[in-house]
Amino acid sequence: MSRCEKYRQYFTRDCLMGPNSFRLLDELIRRAPESSCYNRTLDLGCGMALTSVFMANETPAKQVYAFDLWVSATDNYERIRSLGLEDRIVPIHGDATDMPFAHGFFDAIVSVDSYHYFGCKKGVFAEKILPFVHKGGQVMIAVPGLKEEPKGEMKDLFETWAEGDDALCFRTVQWWQELLEEECGDQCGITVTEGECCDEAWEDWFNTGHPFAVRDREFLSKGLNRILNFVYMYVQRR
Repeated sequence: MSRCEKYRQYFTRDCLMGPNSFRLLDELIRRAPESSCYNRTLDLGCGMALTSVFMANETPAKQVYAFDLWVSATDNYERIRSLGLEDRIVPIHGDATDMPFAHGFFDAIVSVDSYHYFGCKKGVFAEKILPFVHKGGQVMIAVPGLKEEPKGEMKDLFETWAEGDDALCFRTVQWWQELLEEECGDQCGITVTEGECCDEAWEDWFNTGHPFAVRDREFLSKGLNRILNFVYMYVQRR
């Protein structure tokens, strides 16, 4: 049984906030360098802290910091405590661009399906994220993205679906690679690649029956699925 199947009880409209974050996180971790250390891990943009639960259970992490702006720390703490993980997971409410931690505090920073909302601007990664992982530590990010820039009717379909500024959050592997290389220069090793579980992650979301999932299924069935992917970023600080 895959690690994701242990969490199938959470594949519901009340728990998932989009394409299945468990599948994305599982693949993100499986494809990380074997040398990755998770002792003190930040789950950046953790939502309902379910990805933090996965990190605590499925990696060697000794302490996971569940950090989110949209979900209160109190709500997440109650969920964490109900699972008996209050000694392993620390819930914190805050803004990813103004984090309260010491520089170099984390062995790893992991972010699933949230970084694109605030990280597309030049300077965010180098100034707001990278300083919090120590030298030798790693940042691992999974975001929805594009296989190619949409054109013509596909561009119209995409922009109708993504609605306004959200369309600017979807970028290609090459776009993210160039942004990170420009920001980090020689101080990091950078690998950006395409995820493989796109169809499964979306299908789990569709099956929840959430109104947003119903809308997403409609648009993807019109051909949008041909240009959408997930982008995985691995940045190791030298």
